Amino acid sequence: MRAELAADVAEVVDAYERHLTLERGLSVHTVRAYVGDAVSLLGFLSGPVAALDLAVLRAWLAAQRAAGASRTTLARRAAAARTFTAWAHRREHLAVDPGARLVAPRPHRKLPAVLRQDQAADLLGASASGAAERDAVALRDHALLELLYATGVRVSELCGLDVDDVDLDRRVVRVLGKGGKERTVPFGVPAQRAVREWLAHGRSRLARPGGPLALLLGARGGRFQPASVRRIVHDALSAVPDAPVMGPHGFRHSAATHLLDGGADLRSVQELLGHATLATTQLYTHVTVERLKAIHDRAHPRS
Repeated sequence: MRAELAADVAEVVDAYERHLTLERGLSVHTVRAYVGDAVSLLGFLSGPVAALDLAVLRAWLAAQRAAGASRTTLARRAAAARTFTAWAHRREHLAVDPGARLVAPRPHRKLPAVLRQDQAADLLGASASGAAERDAVALRDHALLELLYATGVRVSELCGLDVDDVDLDRRVVRVLGKGGKERTVPFGVPAQRAVREWLAHGRSRLARPGGPLALLLGARGGRFQPASVRRIVHDALSAVPDAPVMGPHGFRHSAATHLLDGGADLRSVQELLGHATLATTQLYTHVTVERLKAIHDRAHPRS
């Protein structure tokens, strides 16, 4: 669809993409999503950018709703459209910002699936047993799982770590998050032990001359990729009875939930996870309440 845009419209899209990448420092995946929604909107417009108004925005969303888009998808695309129109207005591509008046349906916020603490312990215990043989891949996978659960980092943040980002003595890791924001996240003794074993007995066996300084390496010595992390998490979860189906982000949900269950305050969890707003972190309070209700239903004689 982008290739079918008129030349002047395509130039605006190119400038918008540069803004998202260079000025806002958004991740490749986020930029792709924002630009994709802008292209969809401008393709629907089928005219100059200056003709974009509130009626077009509403018609664009209505067409997607008619095609079966969910409330969550519509809410996300409306937010993306508002981001684009605000930028286009600042750059004087639009005389007014029509997105400022756009109202979209509120998304249904689903409670994330999380591991129970005993399930997390079983998963990491099985992973540790496999790493005990000191096979390089098993050591890497165990370090990966321990760090993912201990820190609650995003999978892209985990794959972006270099060896120098980890301070094993202080048990902290320096993470480059969304928007290029850096934060320091602590981890516990089990993760410290797993990473130390990987660095001492595994990483050098996968590293190649001139290879990256990445903490986690693939079988050919390159930086480990998110898709491979998802495979490892899926395989590890398959060995845990009754574990929910989830990817690496499920570990992030689990870490946040277990922190709150253990008494951590919301502000601290927000800082650890790198959430831009406290509203995102508050989702996990609903998870803990739901778990308390489930316990109450099972245990209270008058539930």
